[in-house]
Amino acid sequence: MFNDKTPFSETEYNRRLNLAKQAMQDKGLDAMVITDPSNQAWLTGYDGWSFYVHQAVILQHDANPIWWGRMQDTAGAKRTVWMPHEDIIGYPDHFVQSTTCHPMEHLAEHLQALNLTSARIGVEMENYYYSAKAHSVLVESLPQSQIVDATATVNWCRAVKSEEELNFMRKAASISESMMKVAIERAEPGLRKNELVGEIQRAATFGVGEDWGDYPAIVPLTPSGEDATAPHLTWDGTPMKKGEATFFELSGCYRRYHAPLCRTVFLGEPPQAMLDASEALNAGIEAGLNAAVAGNRTCDIANALHAELKKAGIERSNRCGYPIGLSYPPDWGERTMSLRDIDTTELQPGMTFHFMPALWMDAWGLETTETILIKPTGPAEPLCDFPRKLFIKH
Repeated sequence: MFNDKTPFSETEYNRRLNLAKQAMQDKGLDAMVITDPSNQAWLTGYDGWSFYVHQAVILQHDANPIWWGRMQDTAGAKRTVWMPHEDIIGYPDHFVQSTTCHPMEHLAEHLQALNLTSARIGVEMENYYYSAKAHSVLVESLPQSQIVDATATVNWCRAVKSEEELNFMRKAASISESMMKVAIERAEPGLRKNELVGEIQRAATFGVGEDWGDYPAIVPLTPSGEDATAPHLTWDGTPMKKGEATFFELSGCYRRYHAPLCRTVFLGEPPQAMLDASEALNAGIEAGLNAAVAGNRTCDIANALHAELKKAGIERSNRCGYPIGLSYPPDWGERTMSLRDIDTTELQPGMTFHFMPALWMDAWGLETTETILIKPTGPAEPLCDFPRKLFIKH
């Protein structure tokens, strides 16, 4: 019987399976071993903090997916996946973090039992959760099989969001707005950064109304002053200071779906260069949104942004966005296409991106970003409704 605790409908999961199985067929694969927890959740509904040990979804053409993982995590699988209990397989605990045996030995035995001994099996080699040791043991344990790289095969299937997914992303966007409101309102000289982040995380978890907040795939990034010249610093216990800018890179999360939002606050009077950069950045974002039209390409968004920045004398070479949706730590991106001048992926209705044209200068950083949805017609829609400006608190 279909598990009514899963977050999506049976129709939605069937849609996803059909996409993934067609992608497998296109690559000439008999099966896939899917180790990315985001892809596992997308296909089966599995949701648990167990991705620090080896686990996978086995996908074949003519059967339900099989969730395979640590024995003690099979209870969580029974509570979250849509498949019947016989499609949940656990390996004994003596395999966990052992130097004398490896979970992939157990997985290989199960693949053999599924008559995949001589199969062409895809694995996600460029993946945070699939180690070099795991690959080596799997290949050694299946000497007659052809183990091939199928990185991002499922990720690409996730590119166009369904209405059910977009509903979750809109809920996440509302939580992002609530988090950012707390960040901007509470920021003041003398407030220790960890205390501010505590308030932000409280808002993230409380959510909005009945829409509770899940843990995001990336923690709040909140550097100030010269620390904000670096894009990926978190926080410390230093008090906020007058004369410094702080950017807040945040995302609400609802049922593992994200909607990142970034804004910057300056305590005091910002330098003219920052004011000018903020104005140019906003013009670039508007140009990018207008270029984010179905039928255009990902590079068109980047080129529109960079053209506006160049008018202000700002050269920006790194990518300005990436697809987002369902994800687990350590990243909320989907790791497929990018918004940059060399990426020519065609934009399709239902694609969602974090349009992320941040500026990290020599003495300060400025982040103003949007989660955007490609529409059937017209410019992209920002999912968050929050003033797009440099916030100044005197």
